[in-house]
Amino acid sequence: MARIKADKYTEFVSAGFGKDLAKRLGLPQPAILRRFDPAAPLLTGPVLVVGKGSGADALAQALLDWQLDVRRTATPKQKLGGIILVLDEISDPTELSEPVRTVGASLRDLAANARVLTISRPSSAAQDPALAAARHGVDGFLRSLAKELRAGGTANGILLEDGVPTTAPSALGALRFFLSGRSAFVDGQFVTVSSEKGELPADWARPLAGKVAVVTGAARGIGAAIARTLARDGAEVIVVDVPAAGDHLAAVANQVRGTAVQLDITRDDAAERLLAHAAERYGRLDIVVHNAGITRDRLLANMDPGRWESVMAVNIASQLRMNRALLASDLFQNRPHIVSVASTSGIAGNRGQTNYAASKAGVIGMVRATAPLLDGVDGTINAVAPGFIVTEMTAKIPFATREVARRLNSLLQGGLPEDVAETIAFFASESAGGISGNVLRVCGQNMVGQ
Repeated sequence: MARIKADKYTEFVSAGFGKDLAKRLGLPQPAILRRFDPAAPLLTGPVLVVGKGSGADALAQALLDWQLDVRRTATPKQKLGGIILVLDEISDPTELSEPVRTVGASLRDLAANARVLTISRPSSAAQDPALAAARHGVDGFLRSLAKELRAGGTANGILLEDGVPTTAPSALGALRFFLSGRSAFVDGQFVTVSSEKGELPADWARPLAGKVAVVTGAARGIGAAIARTLARDGAEVIVVDVPAAGDHLAAVANQVRGTAVQLDITRDDAAERLLAHAAERYGRLDIVVHNAGITRDRLLANMDPGRWESVMAVNIASQLRMNRALLASDLFQNRPHIVSVASTSGIAGNRGQTNYAASKAGVIGMVRATAPLLDGVDGTINAVAPGFIVTEMTAKIPFATREVARRLNSLLQGGLPEDVAETIAFFASESAGGISGNVLRVCGQNMVGQ
């Protein structure tokens, strides 16, 4: 099964005549992104850790344990692979000035595809106003900085709930995800670590070894990429799709050495059938990825009941029904992980997609409300919200519309199905065991919503 590569325009303007021409004409110059390669180093140069206090010191030591070249002060004109700004102890907005200026002085020394990360704590209405202002100020700083980076560089943030140390398993798991090529198309986003739960893998190349995963809508596109990525990371994979996609589904199952279930997930007994299959073939079920989804676009004034109801049935009602069955099953009680595919349309809306946007916003609401229900079994549920991802479906969009849509983000290009899959694989791992109820956009910091 062929994989979609970076677009030809990006390749053209990345070197030689095309690069010079783009500069002269003032055209967008997207960079070829550094995507995950198990044989490649985590970073392409030293990492600068900026910040004071025990949290910054402990984090620097953890990075040294990963055999990274850690610097606490910058060497001018030496290329950096990344910068980590540790702000877990700030309590007043005035305390941002010195560390932020330190970061600013090193931005021109960042290598291509560098990573900038903030580590801070979330604000709330119950906090002292100065404390809340300082903490929320990091949000505006980070999102703005992400729009200033060039050459494939990204900036993202990790929020640690009060009491969670900088070296908690999921804090380190998120840090490694953001530093690596797995997060190539995640930019200007935050993930919240709410507890010290989680466990770092013995083998970072196979963090899902011994796990059994279900992926719905797995016959093509993003679903097939998810199945491949989970299998690469060590999971046994059950791929699911409608009977009409049987041939494609069988091809994916063979590719990942998994098993295929031809099933309409809107059936009342869909969850029970999947649980029975997992019990019979593997004796366990650890991960469920709700990827199946459809679009039936039409302006609301022209929306017929069938278009509305079919989208709601597949995109949200089926997930709710399946989650109820999963939560009630003894097979899904050992630190389980659910990951749902939402959409930036569910965050910012999209003309002609009232049905689709309502269903995907519903997914986000469901994820946030389901997270507490999984606490008792040390489980997690999170959502991934893709932006413009290059698939067979987006290839059918008229050329001019497609090209504009793919450039409307900080990275000036569309993402690949693998970008969504890498984020899902992170959420499905034990290194994200302290992360639940999050919605992480995989959109290159699309210029919509947050």
